[in-house]
Amino acid sequence: MNTKYKDLIFVGIQFFLFICFVFDFAFLLPIPTLFRTLRLLVAIIGLLIFIIAILQLNKNLSPFPTPKNNAHLIQNGLYKYVRHPIYSGIILLAFGSSFYFASVYKMSISFLLLILFHYKSKYEETLLQNKFSNYSKYKVKTGRFLPKIYSLIKL
Repeated sequence: MNTKYKDLIFVGIQFFLFICFVFDFAFLLPIPTLFRTLRLLVAIIGLLIFIIAILQLNKNLSPFPTPKNNAHLIQNGLYKYVRHPIYSGIILLAFGSSFYFASVYKMSISFLLLILFHYKSKYEETLLQNKFSNYSKYKVKTGRFLPKIYSLIKL
């Protein structure tokens, strides 16, 4: 399958899931309100990670998994600890807000986003390994969506 075609499929599904997330149905979970602040905090942290990761990616930013021709591998900031912090931020934002609103529907969409980002990142990493000779080394020391434990210990 053509690389550009796969890019369009991944981004199309992602966009569709984002639109689905905006809507909601009355399938609510009985979650105690005691944890409501924590759930909101997770969503806010996700949003902050998302924004910071976009700013750090700067000119390399693209909605598509295929890296830009003039791209270079970012390995500092959030990218020092996580290979896909934009996806991580979106996942935290989606799950945090899903739990905040206690919405089973939104949680389902969040799980679908997590699955999509797993496959999209695998595809993206294949392309990044082809473009950057040092990507394999970076991949070993850096977590996909969460930091690896030993990278946190070095803080």
